[in-house]
Amino acid sequence: MISIPARFTATTHDIEITVTPIYLESQSFPHTENWSWAYHVRMQNTGQQKVQLVSRYWKIIDAKGFVKEVRGPGVVGETPVLNPGEVYEYSSGTMLPTSSGIMSGYYYFSGPENKTLEITIPAFSLDSPSDLPKQMN
Repeated sequence: MISIPARFTATTHDIEITVTPIYLESQSFPHTENWSWAYHVRMQNTGQQKVQLVSRYWKIIDAKGFVKEVRGPGVVGETPVLNPGEVYEYSSGTMLPTSSGIMSGYYYFSGPENKTLEITIPAFSLDSPSDLPKQMN
């Protein structure tokens, strides 16, 4: 059976954000309470104005309810400019001390006339295979 990764999408101010999380079994060590995920982000400017990614805010919540907040400039060292219709993609990752969790947040873009646009990153689940329901045959 082929597993198709879940995709989570939100659109704010004509910026579409799609996130695809992937559990990294080979980089997870449950015996030491370290679970690892990658996530791939696709952002597309569906509007008519040029925008530039300036910063990010992530809220990461593990299965025990512990909250970690991450703020910083750009993503993966870049502050991409998106002209109308353009797409920017990147991948990153996170580790949790539990076998599941949730991530959400915002990107902050500079829009027309240097107006700051708060762009929603859709909430997405981080699920290890042990937390997923078993498929019925």
